[in-house]
Amino acid sequence: MSALHQTHKISENEQARALWISTVAFTICFAVWTIFSIIGVRIKDELGLSEAEFGLLIGMPILTGSIVRIVLGIWTSRFGGRLIYTATMAAAAVATFLLAHATTYAQMLLAGLGVGLAGGSFAVGVAYVSPFFPPERQGTALGIFGAGNVGAAVTKFLAPLLLVPFGWQVVAEVWAAALLLTAAVFWFTTEDDPQFIARRRQRGSRRSLAAEFEPLRNVQVWRFALYYFFAFGGFVALALWLPRYLVGVYDFRIETAGMIAAAYSIPGSIFRAYGGALSDRIGARKIMYAMFAVSAVATLILSVPAGQAGGAIPIAVTPALFVVTIFVLGFVMSLGKAAVYKHIPAYYPNHVGAVGGVVGMMGGLGGFCLPIAFGFLKDVTGLWSSCFMLLFAIVAVSLVWMNASIRQFNRRAEAAPASAYAR
Repeated sequence: MSALHQTHKISENEQARALWISTVAFTICFAVWTIFSIIGVRIKDELGLSEAEFGLLIGMPILTGSIVRIVLGIWTSRFGGRLIYTATMAAAAVATFLLAHATTYAQMLLAGLGVGLAGGSFAVGVAYVSPFFPPERQGTALGIFGAGNVGAAVTKFLAPLLLVPFGWQVVAEVWAAALLLTAAVFWFTTEDDPQFIARRRQRGSRRSLAAEFEPLRNVQVWRFALYYFFAFGGFVALALWLPRYLVGVYDFRIETAGMIAAAYSIPGSIFRAYGGALSDRIGARKIMYAMFAVSAVATLILSVPAGQAGGAIPIAVTPALFVVTIFVLGFVMSLGKAAVYKHIPAYYPNHVGAVGGVVGMMGGLGGFCLPIAFGFLKDVTGLWSSCFMLLFAIVAVSLVWMNASIRQFNRRAEAAPASAYAR
């Protein structure tokens, strides 16, 4: 048990309140963060955007939400998660309201940068929630918190109900109001996290920024970041891209495409909590191996051009096969997301804000870069399935790097006793 938990007894009520209120807040934040996945399709038609321009539009909030994660993680360590979480939600709510009044593509891109602040709340939540729990329960706790990814499904289920009769502007206004209300509820129902309280009581000097970022020199941190680039970034990218993909490939109506994309998002979010519990029970490394193995098979299947079989291609990716495979992919991604973040408080307990922020930033950048890459590949190759070819390549590189690193670690562990004996 950590020194914090040895010196400061945290009640189960405090743990539950911090975890569940933070999770609900992150769910609303994630719903706002992915708002363009639905309203972006209508905006694309209104402005006559190309696929690449559409990819940039839906990825713009992801860019901001990614870059600010490292800053928000540091601020959370310095000023407390309660203040930073509330301020982040309030700022994102203002930007989302302004989005409803944007009329040009440039204005929408600018508003999208502000909307992206909602995505930065993840780094705040990780640094805020983890101190409430001992190390042996942090995987489960952060898995539950991360299940707030289900906010993407909230947008896909509910946004079309407002979009079709009232227009995309009303969706933005309603989402802004919901986020502002959530910020108020969070502020009045939570308290500062134990680590921040302890630092405030000690009144010691804050660590320098150099000390905060010192762990980032470890290659291991960037390896974790690559895993999260796929597990989380790939999840976000597909959550954003699937409505457009289903409309373009299978000629689905936007309402139907939104519902299917939401159904993908739900297991890809809720089962993150299960992934955290499994990581606590059997180890995060086994979960990572399983995720990459299944993801490699799934993305390879989905790389086949839709509906084309015969000759060298033995399968046809029908709508039914596509839906089943994408659900499996979303499920294992959810397990992998939790497994990655199980590593962070275990390896870097005193730098959760910085390391968690960097890993989260890279995951978010995956959610920004991949939709743009998907649109670019579609424009260049003419193949909708090219997006899954790219994901397969990322999985392959990640799996090879992870396996090589683990084998190197095991060789060092085996050599250590022998060298000690020789001395």
